[in-house]
Amino acid sequence: MEKAREVLELTKEEAESVSRLTVYPHRVGFEKSFFEDFALGSIRVDRVEPGLVSCTFKVPPRLTDGSGNLSKGAIASLVDEIGAAAVHVDGHPMKVSVDMSISYLSTAKANDELEITSRGLGQKRGYFGTIVLLKNKGTGEVIAEGRHSLFCKIASKI
Repeated sequence: MEKAREVLELTKEEAESVSRLTVYPHRVGFEKSFFEDFALGSIRVDRVEPGLVSCTFKVPPRLTDGSGNLSKGAIASLVDEIGAAAVHVDGHPMKVSVDMSISYLSTAKANDELEITSRGLGQKRGYFGTIVLLKNKGTGEVIAEGRHSLFCKIASKI
C-alpha cells in the first residue's frame, strides 16, 4: 500500500480512502460497469451512421501516465470500445474482440480534446473489421490509428 501511495503521489488520507472503496459487480446490459464510467465517462457521441461512429473525447487526468500523456492502455480501450460500436450500430449482435493492432503516432495531454472516428471495414460471415482514428481536435495531429477485428457467431440459415 505504501509503495502504491508513493507511485500515485497520494497523501496518506487519499490512499486510505481509496483502499476503502467498494466496487460492486454490475448487471450486464442494465448498468455501466466501473470501467465504463472510469475510462469512457468523458466521451460525447457526435455522429452515428451505419458503419460509422464519430465521438469527441476530452482526456481526463486520471487516464494519463507518469509523463502526463494519455496512456497507451487507455488508447487501446478506446480503440476496442469505439471500434466495436461501429459494428454494433449496424444492428448486429454484440461481438468479441479477436485482434487489435494499434499504431501510436503522437501523444495527447490531459484536457486535450480528441476526435475519435471508427469505420467498419467489412464483414465476412461472423468476422468484422473496423479502423479507429484518434486525432487531436485542436492541432489535427493523429494520435493513434487502430485496426480492430471482432467475431460474432451468426445464426445458421438451416
